[in-house]
Amino acid sequence: MKLSELARSQEKLEHDANPFAIITAAHLRTQQTRNDPQERYQAKRMLVRLLYTHGWDRQRILDLFAVLDWMMRLPDGLENKLWQDIEQIEGEKRMRYVTSVERLATERGMQQGIQQGECSLLVRQLTRRFGALPEWVGARLNQSHTDLLETWGERVLDAKSLEEVFDETRH
Repeated sequence: MKLSELARSQEKLEHDANPFAIITAAHLRTQQTRNDPQERYQAKRMLVRLLYTHGWDRQRILDLFAVLDWMMRLPDGLENKLWQDIEQIEGEKRMRYVTSVERLATERGMQQGIQQGECSLLVRQLTRRFGALPEWVGARLNQSHTDLLETWGERVLDAKSLEEVFDETRH
């Protein structure tokens, strides 16, 4: 049987307790939503909700979600919205779907680690170039995002003063 033939029985596949049926349904939905991120979000959300309806154990749900997540990529904004939806679904089903939360925490942790590393490097560069740093520099660095830290890191190379590194009017 061809996948195109299975498309006619897509709803049946989606509600089938066979894990391969839901993966096949996900593949069909992925093809159908290729150029429509909003529709893909709706389809992925529906399929994730279905994972909880079959009485599968936590590991099977995690494994199947990993396949769905790989297959049905979403833009970041919709991916974040889906994670919020998953938390709501988990609350309704009284189940914890740890992978989504772990993924978000890992990404946030990585971003914080990168930011802290860049901040630390910039402090060393600034100190070497301009000597002891005033308190305002540390406060400014700790409140800044990665892009701004990178900009200041580049400016350290040719700035004539500490103030020139942090000059808001300089591009």
